[in-house]
Amino acid sequence: MGSKTRGVSLTWNDLWVTVSTRKSGNKSILQGLTGYARPSELLAVMGPSGCGKSTLLDALAGRLDFSTRQSGEILINGHKQKLSYGTSAYVTQDDTLLATLTVKEAVYYSAQLQLPDSMKKSEKKQIAEQTIKEMGLQDAMNTRIGGYGTKGISGGEKRRLSVCMEILTRPKLLFLDEPTSGLDSAASYYVMSGISRQREGRTIIASIHQPSAEVFNLFHNLCLLSSGRTVYFGPASAAIEFFARNGFPCPHLQNPSDHFLKTINKDFDEDIEQGSAGGQPTEEVIDLLINSYKSSEGYHEVQNQVAEICHQGGEMLQKRSHANFTTQSLVLTRRSSVNMSRDPGYYWMRFAVYVGIALSLGSIYYNVGSNYRSVEERGLMVAFVVSFMTFMTVGGFPSFVEDMKVFQRENLNGHYGCFAFVIGNTLSSIPYVLLISLIPGVIAYFLAGFQNGFGHFIYFALVLFTSMMVVESLMMNVAAIVPNFLMGIVTGAGIQGLQILSGGYFQLPSELPKAIWKYPLYYMSFHKYAYQGMFKNEFEGLKFTDDMFGKNHIMSGEDILRDRWQAEMGYSKWVDLVILVGILILYRLVFFLIIKTKEKVVHARKASTSILSNRSTQIMAKSLPASPLHGLTSSHDIPHQQ
Repeated sequence: MGSKTRGVSLTWNDLWVTVSTRKSGNKSILQGLTGYARPSELLAVMGPSGCGKSTLLDALAGRLDFSTRQSGEILINGHKQKLSYGTSAYVTQDDTLLATLTVKEAVYYSAQLQLPDSMKKSEKKQIAEQTIKEMGLQDAMNTRIGGYGTKGISGGEKRRLSVCMEILTRPKLLFLDEPTSGLDSAASYYVMSGISRQREGRTIIASIHQPSAEVFNLFHNLCLLSSGRTVYFGPASAAIEFFARNGFPCPHLQNPSDHFLKTINKDFDEDIEQGSAGGQPTEEVIDLLINSYKSSEGYHEVQNQVAEICHQGGEMLQKRSHANFTTQSLVLTRRSSVNMSRDPGYYWMRFAVYVGIALSLGSIYYNVGSNYRSVEERGLMVAFVVSFMTFMTVGGFPSFVEDMKVFQRENLNGHYGCFAFVIGNTLSSIPYVLLISLIPGVIAYFLAGFQNGFGHFIYFALVLFTSMMVVESLMMNVAAIVPNFLMGIVTGAGIQGLQILSGGYFQLPSELPKAIWKYPLYYMSFHKYAYQGMFKNEFEGLKFTDDMFGKNHIMSGEDILRDRWQAEMGYSKWVDLVILVGILILYRLVFFLIIKTKEKVVHARKASTSILSNRSTQIMAKSLPASPLHGLTSSHDIPHQQ
């Protein structure tokens, strides 16, 4: 994994984060925070809900949204530099994992994606198994992760698994956003003790809401926030003395973290006043503690530590290599295929429904014949297959959303790129879409007595397959934009509804209003080309008997295509299929562009440098007046590090 180094020291000085609001203009989320995190130490960021814990982590990790404005100085080993892949890891408080995989599979696939191709597969597997053991998951290695509606590993094990997948590259800097959220005290302790065991040579910063006493004892340093301001920063063991010195001693046998949060939480001001501060308003208590901290030796010690770390400097972090594009695409294809095969909601339920519908269609339109009535019946069956059998592809949308959540987490942490994900998702879905289009297609086609000839059936199956792939691509685009699956299903269904209406069957092309419906919707709808391709495939070369009103007039299929279905006869059915394939490729490219644009936005935020405030310059200059500090130049004078 490379040569050993002394680790990463992270400092932040006079850090402000503000956000624009409609009512009050700019609102400060973080207000002038200063602190540090050193190698082989666990820094806990604590405070009441809404105090800025997650915002501080996002600011330090370069994950703030563009709607926020950041000022101050964040330095790594005394340098202003970008956190490149492999140098840091971020574990969110939501366990976004593929529920169908086992613990071993999840970690092993992640190792294949993240670790470089210079490593043998056996070495990657060894690292994966070693990391699993380090996080205490060896007893759950062959257990599926599980999720909604399916049993699996416990919440604490899921949290440890999330950490496990992020430390495979042995990052020197680890951010954890509320790793104990939703866990009981025992599970919280096992999660945090597992994380604490990983601290050797690694800098760990964890936001945590209300740890137990056992978990609190694992912390080396504590950053206590209230309304975005620092109430205390220093050794965790000295925080009790700090509160006692200011008139708020921790009661005997009470959890220190409970006492701290109770004292500085103003959300329930009345209860806290009566139980903690003897009638003193909580806002005054917070101000008293903040002022006491700023005038204490501990505050000046923090300033000196920040200045000393910056003065000592250190190595510039180098981006680590990971698996190449081909390896990532193959691994993602294999992982996605396993997930699709095990998730009944992805394809298997749809397959069962499609078979049932195909049998129903075949029995209703059994052996349609070649009379005048069969013209309408063939048209109705084609319309149902193209419109409604493809429409039901929206049923897989919840699974698409879960895939997108996993992708967003892994892509944000640099595990792989957007194009590898698009390739893997496309290749893995092809066999399953082929299955759910081919088998029901065989049943419906031959029961209905459609045109004989293997070539005609193959064309029918190809159009059905391509149309389903087009709708899947459409729903992936919706999933990339609308992450809420209920809103996504409504959006996707609405788009398909418009395409069906303007496709040229429910209203013939000549009757469509020219504005909007014919130009451009008719030509944009993939249903137009699916309808016309299937109509040409079914009617060309056939003769029909017009037996209405006692007549026995013979009609050619070509006449029916022109007069009844208003098909465009200037080109063959294969051109319609080629256009469908083109729409499929276009939708996949749009999907790639959407997720690539999102990636660029995130990386642009990561690459953007913080604005150094005058106050930050003054504080650090006073701390070490005789020594020039790395990174104390203007952001315009700092060369960008790749």
